[in-house]
Amino acid sequence: MMNRLILLCLILLGATSANAQSDRWQQKAEYVMDIDMDVQSHQYAGTQTLTYYNNSPDMLDKVFYHLYFNAFQPGSMMDVRSQNISDPDPRVGDRIGNLSPEEQGWIKVKSLTMDGKKVDYVVSGTILEVSLPKGIKPNSKTVFKMEWDAQVPLQVRRSGRDNAEGVEYSMTQWYPKMCEYDYEGWHSNPYIGREFHGIWGDFQVNITIDSKYTLGGTGVVQNGNEVGKGYGDTPVQRGPQKQKTTWKFKAENVHDFAWAADPDYHHDMKTLENGTKLHFIYQDDEEYNANWAEMQDFMVKAFEYMNVHFGEYPYPQYTFIQGGDGGMEYPMITLITGKRKVSSLVGVSVHESAHSWYQGVLATNESLYEWMDEGFTSYATSETMEQLFAGRSYPPHHWAYEGYYNIVREGIEEPLITHADHYNTNSAYGTAAYSKGEVLLAQLGYVIGEENLQQVLLDYFDTWKFKHPNPTDFKRIAEKQSGLELDWYFEYFEKTTKTIDYKVSQVLGQDGKTQVTLERVGLMPMPLDVLITFRDGSTSMVNIPLRIMRGSKPLANEDTSLAEDWPWTNPTYQLNIDRHIADIQSIEIDPNNQMADIDKSNNRFALEEGVEFIWKH
Repeated sequence: MMNRLILLCLILLGATSANAQSDRWQQKAEYVMDIDMDVQSHQYAGTQTLTYYNNSPDMLDKVFYHLYFNAFQPGSMMDVRSQNISDPDPRVGDRIGNLSPEEQGWIKVKSLTMDGKKVDYVVSGTILEVSLPKGIKPNSKTVFKMEWDAQVPLQVRRSGRDNAEGVEYSMTQWYPKMCEYDYEGWHSNPYIGREFHGIWGDFQVNITIDSKYTLGGTGVVQNGNEVGKGYGDTPVQRGPQKQKTTWKFKAENVHDFAWAADPDYHHDMKTLENGTKLHFIYQDDEEYNANWAEMQDFMVKAFEYMNVHFGEYPYPQYTFIQGGDGGMEYPMITLITGKRKVSSLVGVSVHESAHSWYQGVLATNESLYEWMDEGFTSYATSETMEQLFAGRSYPPHHWAYEGYYNIVREGIEEPLITHADHYNTNSAYGTAAYSKGEVLLAQLGYVIGEENLQQVLLDYFDTWKFKHPNPTDFKRIAEKQSGLELDWYFEYFEKTTKTIDYKVSQVLGQDGKTQVTLERVGLMPMPLDVLITFRDGSTSMVNIPLRIMRGSKPLANEDTSLAEDWPWTNPTYQLNIDRHIADIQSIEIDPNNQMADIDKSNNRFALEEGVEFIWKH
């Protein structure tokens, strides 16, 4: 009996542990903020009430806030990093160091309390370090109240005033934002211009600004009939024009809040079949108004496609706003530069809105796993653009593969596990996060089968939305759907810079049959698709799985056969073909170019007609 009780306890403990892993805890934040903007001085006063829920199992005796605007001061970490990296972002360069006092950005905390008691804090660049008078117990909440003043910097990177296209306010990373604490601990990374990580929360943000301005932002405008300007169905009759108007926004279950404001904004709106509203806010400009109007129907189609293929967008609205310095995603909103051709405008809009799935809803820590955000978003962008602009010159993921090959040739590649802030070059970061991340996903379709990959993306979204997944979480979804072991794939492609290179090294004809020797030249093993083309015009595809996969992807059709698996330790593999060598015209590894093979010149070889015995590379 005792043994049975022990066994039962172990089973229950294992079940509890498994459930704890699948239902990962998340901190929660509820922000209420009131902002009073002075557009003459480009300064604003802010108050914030933050109700913070500690859903972790840990006692917290300190907290941290981001003060992003402090990066835009001479001598900041962003400034120094930009002036010392070998390939600085040209939008930054040495501009921060040359900002005048009136052009710099800053956030100055005036007061901070916890449950009514003053707290001690230290400003360390872009991080506010807060020592608590008492610890925040597990599964409890506390209320922080803050008053602060801020100056909006001249727009240098992402955020700021007076961007290159004349948009007055691109308000991103603009408020004191609580840093994320998760199962990996605190993430109080200083801001040097890279990626973000945030707490799921609800926002009520009231922005008081001169009445001539039109705003767009994260969340839903609560007083549309008061502010008008495209938000209200039946604007109220007003008396004399007020000098200032308060815009009231509300957003639920998001990890950040962004907004923009300009007196020359024009506002359009489209509604999807499921009721989601798409807002388009851009400067009234005769040269580009038609492009913005044409872009809108494309974005309706893009959202409908992404809803089907990547998961249902869960929020009531999404807003495209002209602003910023290129394109940057935030929950329910993107800021994009707007003076573009239609194709460029659609391209940047598709990419930034696709972030809503991978940065907005799944919200992987993109500082640690930048490729899971930028790479997956780039994959979704390529797939969506292929649907919007059919018949393009290249396959959907062509340029991602080319970008990856270039950085391998240049010899500056770094592993995907590198923290976004710590790449040696901007080129290495960009290619890893965007190109190699996209290739990792596209190539996974080659490993497990395209239909499996499409289901993986949907299951991943439904399983891990609002939970900050990591690479293992994604891998496990792919393993469950495909029935294959995929440790090897992610270990090689994510954690190393080992490359793929296979070749056909020898073809031997003997006794009416043909023996093909395949060779792994690169250090990363892969399953292979090998196409045999015969002189009578027929073809045969052979799939060679890796033994460590413990299985194979589904065969594409009846003309595809499954060969014996290849142990990764073996540098060569013998493929036997039950046809005379004279019948064979060519043998080609990966004919569909889905594998990131760095040297494709040795993948395909044509046999001369009349060959009877042996051919070697």
